[in-house]
Amino acid sequence: MRVSSSQYHITVNASLQKSNAELEKLMGQMASGNRLTRPSDDPISHVRISRLQREEANIAQYISNIGALSSRMTQSETVLSSINADFLSARDLLVWGLDGGNTADDLQAMSTSLKALRDGLQASTLTKDQEGNFLFSGTATKSATVVKDETQPAGQRYSAGGNDKQQMVVVGNGIEQPANVSLQEMADWLNALDAGIAALEAGKTSNDADVRTALTNALTAVDAGIDTVSTKISKLGGSQNIIATLETNWRNLSTANQTATLEYAQLDYAAASTQLSSLMAAIQATQGAYGKVSQLSLFNAL
Repeated sequence: MRVSSSQYHITVNASLQKSNAELEKLMGQMASGNRLTRPSDDPISHVRISRLQREEANIAQYISNIGALSSRMTQSETVLSSINADFLSARDLLVWGLDGGNTADDLQAMSTSLKALRDGLQASTLTKDQEGNFLFSGTATKSATVVKDETQPAGQRYSAGGNDKQQMVVVGNGIEQPANVSLQEMADWLNALDAGIAALEAGKTSNDADVRTALTNALTAVDAGIDTVSTKISKLGGSQNIIATLETNWRNLSTANQTATLEYAQLDYAAASTQLSSLMAAIQATQGAYGKVSQLSLFNAL
């Protein structure tokens, strides 16, 4: 079979172009450390990496949600602890006020401290988050948790605002956690405490039946507040533990995904170096052979 000079040149040139393209691709892979420069390099690995990247995006969102949720829970827990401390102080004063040995002036003095605690308790219920939303108003975050109407008589001045619905936050695939704590009950507790303060200011001792009844009702309301708020704090602590565990799990899974992605995409430099040497040798051999053959002619055979 005879091969013309033009056919030979075309064949050798095509071979060199192919080898140079492979060399260029390999050099690019070695420069980036990534063996997948395009989907066709390894379609199966490319699909797996795409799935891992989608999962990573979801995990990043879950971790972000958990961070915001944890911050809000911490803020709520701090305020609730302050409320509990005020309730405990109010309880001490009410127990003292129920002591029949106190004079009317003693009760009057106690009312001053209880007023400050009452106002502090309402102020705590009106705490807002970083976005200006009421922390304890359920899903009606623009509505004040407890509203005070000064025109009403003692024991009827406070009313509940907002609602007791929960704001749910997605922290996993099909997993949600409540982001808020409601304090709808606070209005009733404050009304009972307000009525107790009015009784202390009536100019009578706790031996008076009406005064004693008002103080007893206030004490009952404060005890209910302490129990309820303590329960809410405990639930927040439990929820914090749950989301902390979830965050740890998500971060571990993210690390595993990143490791798997590297394994699918990372270039094996040892194998690449061997392939580089082979390609260089093949190109040099082809170029050498082409150079020598190009110099031959029929006159060399005469």
